[in-house]
Amino acid sequence: MKTVGILGIQGDVAAHARAIARVGAASRRVLRGEEIAECDALILPGGESTTISKGITRLELWEPLRAFARSGRPLLGTCAGAILLAREARASDAHERVETLGVLSAVAVRNAYGTQVDSFAGILDPGAAEAVAEFRGVFIRAPQLTELGDSVEVLARVDEQPVLVRESNVWAATFHPELGDDPRVHAAFLSS
Repeated sequence: MKTVGILGIQGDVAAHARAIARVGAASRRVLRGEEIAECDALILPGGESTTISKGITRLELWEPLRAFARSGRPLLGTCAGAILLAREARASDAHERVETLGVLSAVAVRNAYGTQVDSFAGILDPGAAEAVAEFRGVFIRAPQLTELGDSVEVLARVDEQPVLVRESNVWAATFHPELGDDPRVHAAFLSS
């Protein structure tokens, strides 16, 4: 059984843990470098990217997270977690700069769909990877992924925008796959 670490600085750790349990894996909240190193897979949940980035700095986790990405083990970032994986984060408005891990060949545009009131849920566009076809995504102050590198595979789109991508072992979802009862994104991620 795989043990999936869920970075516990901010975000819905419990919802990710439920999704992981639905696919038959164990999970644990992680906040230290040695805890991250012990995991078979890792999730960076949503939340507020600036807050999470500052927490990573405070807890001295930048290098343990980059080492995990380099290890080849599965790494998933959802919403704010996707922002933190990108090579660069840009603001759609005047927010402060967010440090990123730089492990995904993409630029993340923060709050690209608008404010909290512009949040939405919708079915991923037809043509999504079979493992996530007809998946209902929940987008809360969601980022967009732009300037994708050649090695980034788009697994799903909404309104022609990439919302689920993979580059080698690194996965990024601009939505919250943990919200709801459909664990298919987590299952696909863990089977990679």
